[in-house]
Amino acid sequence: MDTTQSHDPFALMRLSTDLAWMTVEAGAVIWMRSLGMVGLWRVSEMEPLRMVAEKQGAFAEAGRAAFSAAWHGAHPEEAMAAAVRPLRDVTRSNSHRLARRDPAVQ
Repeated sequence: MDTTQSHDPFALMRLSTDLAWMTVEAGAVIWMRSLGMVGLWRVSEMEPLRMVAEKQGAFAEAGRAAFSAAWHGAHPEEAMAAAVRPLRDVTRSNSHRLARRDPAVQ
């Protein structure tokens, strides 16, 4: 590892914030998908398949990003942030997409 590399003192704070947002978004997605499965939230017919299939790509990208960052000498919180980024992209996208749909009850 290159010890002359400058370190961002706010990297851990950003990582913590991203993890917190990812947790909130994932909870919202689980909630809306669960309501969709019982007919109380409008979701597409492909939502159950999507919720299984999306994880494989996101976790593969997260692992690749973390390994690449660590390989290139990133600090641990920077490698973790690289892993969280693709997962957060999926949770953010899903929460926004599902939130735009209306509840199924009138």
